[in-house]
Amino acid sequence: MSSTDSNIPFRRYPIGIQSFEKLRSEGYIYVDKTHHVRKLIEMGNPYFLSRPRRFGKSLLLSTIEAYFRGKKELFHGLAIEQWDQEWKTYPVMHLSLNAEKYETVEDLQKILENQLRAWEKEYDSHNTIDSHSIRFMNVIQKAYEKTGLRVVVLIDEYDKPLLRSMHDEELQARFRNLLTAFYTVLKDADSFLHFVLITGVTKFAQMGIFSNLNQLKDISFLPEFADLCGLTLQEIEDTFPDELEALAASNRITSREEAINELTRMYDGYNFSPRNTVGIFNPFSVLNSLRDRSFERYWFASGTPTFLVEMLKKTDFDIRNLEGVEVDSASLMNDRVDVNNPIPMIYQSGYLTIKEYDEEFQSYILGFPNDEVKYGFLSFASPYYDSVPRDSTAFHIGRFTKELRAGEIEAFLTRLRAFFADFPYELNDKTERHYQVVFYLVFKLMGQFTDAEVSSARGRADAVVKTDDYIYVFEFKLNGTAEEALRQIDEKGYLIPYTADGRQLVKVGVSFDKQERNLGKWLIE
Repeated sequence: MSSTDSNIPFRRYPIGIQSFEKLRSEGYIYVDKTHHVRKLIEMGNPYFLSRPRRFGKSLLLSTIEAYFRGKKELFHGLAIEQWDQEWKTYPVMHLSLNAEKYETVEDLQKILENQLRAWEKEYDSHNTIDSHSIRFMNVIQKAYEKTGLRVVVLIDEYDKPLLRSMHDEELQARFRNLLTAFYTVLKDADSFLHFVLITGVTKFAQMGIFSNLNQLKDISFLPEFADLCGLTLQEIEDTFPDELEALAASNRITSREEAINELTRMYDGYNFSPRNTVGIFNPFSVLNSLRDRSFERYWFASGTPTFLVEMLKKTDFDIRNLEGVEVDSASLMNDRVDVNNPIPMIYQSGYLTIKEYDEEFQSYILGFPNDEVKYGFLSFASPYYDSVPRDSTAFHIGRFTKELRAGEIEAFLTRLRAFFADFPYELNDKTERHYQVVFYLVFKLMGQFTDAEVSSARGRADAVVKTDDYIYVFEFKLNGTAEEALRQIDEKGYLIPYTADGRQLVKVGVSFDKQERNLGKWLIE
């Protein structure tokens, strides 16, 4: 144990803790968000909040529940404690759909049945014959009559069954019908309700309830609630000064500022409002990083984007356009979705975020929020396009980098052949882009370790890789020769920007063999 370790007091990190009462009573670290809770309560609207998974939505709802249950002792020392407000004990109905796998309609019915029975027992509502929606309405009314106070309804991960059934249209339709009837009760029960907050990942009519529940105020894009979930840099610096020092020491980083820069590169970059300038850090990754004193892909590893990558393939979306894709603001903010456009779903799932906003034309530029998501997503997507098994992609990318650092360009190109082996396609105009995507993925993933640029624009080389000793300029010809590729590098002046650099310049021209469906001849100068 280092001296740095011994100087840091033991602290409990709220990783996976979704209960505010447990967090506060058992001494876990809490970054105070109760000023936002107060603002929500004062505004008094029924709300909807969309945030990616593991961003603290469940803890937020638990915090609000503790407030409305009058547990003032849990809020000692927090911002909301200073609010001159009578602490009443409201009837609270908190429904979480986060746990089940939802493989059948019966799975969802069981969750609703168990929750309804618990509420009915608590509020003396004994009608167990009618539908779930009628029983929900009855128990809300009974709770109001029994307590004399309007009811608080909190629904966590409202869309979980729908997200789990994206592969099965029939099952999803049954889920949607059941949930729409259940949730729509909240509109008819308005006179009995004091506060409503529904959270989820998505807000789409095909998956949700919003054509009927149009009284909900969507706060997902409001700048004043941009940091309602997630962490700001200021919150990290104020709450974890010792952990930042330890993170730097454990990774042989010379300063606390460098540790913050690395945290920023890996986990910052989320933007949940077109007018918010404060980057939001992924709380799950940050807490794990500070606890473990390491920089890993914690959030990405906690859930795989299989369905999203399959959507990209199914809709024939060019994965090279994920960074810098422009979308109309309506596609992210309203409750309609084009099933042929995977981008809104990828955004709402947390794999893309807002980079720029054009107020005049009301459009967004989206991109990967940080390196954790960018390289995690591209690594995961790679086997959907190339012929390399998922568990060996990282190995090959590491070897690619080492070979170019050592000047072993022949070994690099030979290894690259493996990524095109056994492709079942003949080269034609329709499939040419598929091969270009594989080139893109290889060089983009190398960017984790070295300066690698990939171009899809005319007038630039296909790829440029810079190491300590070499600068490689690559040109690939899908419909041409290796000689033509080298000649293009010269004629287009691709080397000119690097002639004064001092590192050895290497030109690489590669042709593609249509019959072999793989790299053909290459020339190196």
